[in-house]
Amino acid sequence: MKEFLGYRCSLCGTEYTAEQLTYTCPKDGGNLDVILDYDEIKKKYQIEDIISRDDPSLWRYLPLLPVKDPGGEGTPLRMAGGTPVYSPPLLKKKLGLKNLWIKDEGRNPSASFKDRASSVVVARAREIKSEVVVTASTGNAGAALACMSAAVGQKSVIFAPRTAPAAKVAQLIVFGAQVILVDGNYDSAFDLTIEASQEFGWYCRNTGYNPFTAEGKKTGGFEIWEQVLLKLDEDSCPACIFVSVGDGNIISGIHKGLKDLQRLGWLRQMPRIFGIQSEKSAAIANTFFAGNEIIVPISATTIADSISVDLPRDGVRAVRAARETGGAYITVSDEEIITGIAELGKVGIFAEPAGSTAYAGLVKAIETKLINENDPVVVINTGNGLKDIKSAMQAVNPAPVIEPTMKALMKHLGK
Repeated sequence: MKEFLGYRCSLCGTEYTAEQLTYTCPKDGGNLDVILDYDEIKKKYQIEDIISRDDPSLWRYLPLLPVKDPGGEGTPLRMAGGTPVYSPPLLKKKLGLKNLWIKDEGRNPSASFKDRASSVVVARAREIKSEVVVTASTGNAGAALACMSAAVGQKSVIFAPRTAPAAKVAQLIVFGAQVILVDGNYDSAFDLTIEASQEFGWYCRNTGYNPFTAEGKKTGGFEIWEQVLLKLDEDSCPACIFVSVGDGNIISGIHKGLKDLQRLGWLRQMPRIFGIQSEKSAAIANTFFAGNEIIVPISATTIADSISVDLPRDGVRAVRAARETGGAYITVSDEEIITGIAELGKVGIFAEPAGSTAYAGLVKAIETKLINENDPVVVINTGNGLKDIKSAMQAVNPAPVIEPTMKALMKHLGK
């Protein structure tokens, strides 16, 4: 894609060509923002050229992505994105909101938002002819990479903490990845992955390290723009987007996508972005509350394994996503996360703990008057509840066991 011009360091602002770097800024380790030629894109495309495309997947936005068409027609690589937004009347009534949408990323091929990043990273890997793609993951990013790699015969290696949920590890193995469980947490797996990529020449997908992950995730922002923002009245309040935060790369990607649209003149009004973290994994929220950009590591222990991170690797951009849009950070307890799973389930949406975290944040935002009834709200469910059955079962009462007789049934029903 000739409109892909290179990178800009998010910390020092230094610009690099696409050939100069692969991962982070050599001066300060800052995350790299992909630079696109917005003027050239505007010359070639109008809004209608994008939203009238037949392709429902994230590849409908290929003109706004820094990769070439990866091929893989008829495979899961071409099916990521295009996830639905629901507007449950019962939930709107319960929360007292006039406009509420739940974007269900559990409908992706490997059942999480991370398919977006992995699709674009695999496309980049094919473009640069990398033989092996490697990543560290608590489960979702690895499953996404394993799935997208398997779809096109790309070899993948996944490092995951030994504590990763069994369902997520099963996905990795079934998709044919080389899976290595690390006797440590996500952060130790992350560091080992970088060392391995440098030693063996593997292409590293690590979240908040590879700049193409945010480029994949920004397509979630594009879809919210197309599914919700374009349909709001011109005099509407700014939309409010609620997203759970771990490493910070999803919220950064959403923000990047919206900024891209703004640069193109296609975004009428920038939404307010709210980052939601567990109280037990709140390094980025702590930085936001402190009013600076200094990310201080913590010891994360939250039930929401997908967002359990000691040292967020995309923390600064994640702080800016809320600060620059008039949003905020909110922390919630693990108990509130579990409650959220049950509440979303009652309207037919099965969320893993990280997805429920965003919903729990909305509940708290309403309670604390950060949100009012007229605010259009989008909550991103980042992953399907089948990813973590153990946590789901904590949200509900166990099913009763009765004898297979009408007498036992009548007794149970109190008839």
